[in-house]
Amino acid sequence: MYEILSARKAADRIYEMVVRAPRVAQHCEPGQFLIVIVDEKGERIPLTICDYDRKEGTVRIVFQVVGASTLRMSRMQAGDSFHDVVGPLGRPSEFVTDPLDEVKKRRYLFVAGGVGAAPVYPQVRWMKEHGVVCDVIEGARNKNLILLEDELKATADHLYITTDDGSYVRKGLVTNVIQDLYDAGERYDVCVVIGPMIMMKFACLLTQKLGLHTIVSMNTIMVDGTGMCGACRLKVGDETKFACVDGPEFDGHLIDWQLAMERQQLYKTEEGRAYLREQEGDTHKGGCGQCGGED
Repeated sequence: MYEILSARKAADRIYEMVVRAPRVAQHCEPGQFLIVIVDEKGERIPLTICDYDRKEGTVRIVFQVVGASTLRMSRMQAGDSFHDVVGPLGRPSEFVTDPLDEVKKRRYLFVAGGVGAAPVYPQVRWMKEHGVVCDVIEGARNKNLILLEDELKATADHLYITTDDGSYVRKGLVTNVIQDLYDAGERYDVCVVIGPMIMMKFACLLTQKLGLHTIVSMNTIMVDGTGMCGACRLKVGDETKFACVDGPEFDGHLIDWQLAMERQQLYKTEEGRAYLREQEGDTHKGGCGQCGGED
């Protein structure tokens, strides 16, 4: 059992927990995720790791209520326990494994949309700890949905906040801020974008025009988290990839965004999953219990 040490509501339908999970905390790196299983009959819920403390053996998770399982999670309190916490899973961010002297020569721009602030934070903290220059853009629909502002201010060189409705700092989309920074003469070597798929798509369309290498995290489309269900299947360049085992981070300029968005919508319905199973044949996978296939 994995004890919940603290639990709080961070924003509307968004919750934050600190969980005792020593093995995950000891081995995880920025960019990776874990799987939470609420009880012995619970489904696997993949969640990116927001923060970790190796000494204390704890991890912090931030999640949004999107269905029955996450609603059950939101009702859990400090002192309750998860049946299982599995991880770390997925590949670490590329800068973790790149030579540090090369990483220090680059200037990074991180773009977080909504709950995407959670996986962005450990990456920015890593940058701070290793002396790498980085700026952060955080966007949300309104002021109440801005997450981890204090943590990002403490670790980024500059934090730029924007809200769709103009209720906090400035009005506009994250793409407006990217363009404004470039118009002001700011230049970056790598951009990392994490958030809703539509946001990542349009951010990539802009950075491609600007000639800015861009990495995106496709954690938001994972369902099973183990490579069995096929929900996070992507076309990346000429290759078929699965976010949970091949990622979750990919070159955003190589992703077929139209296909990814269409597939995400189809996967939400039983008829859509049946269509994908028929269309993709032996390459579909399907061991998640959602589409009737075998792994």
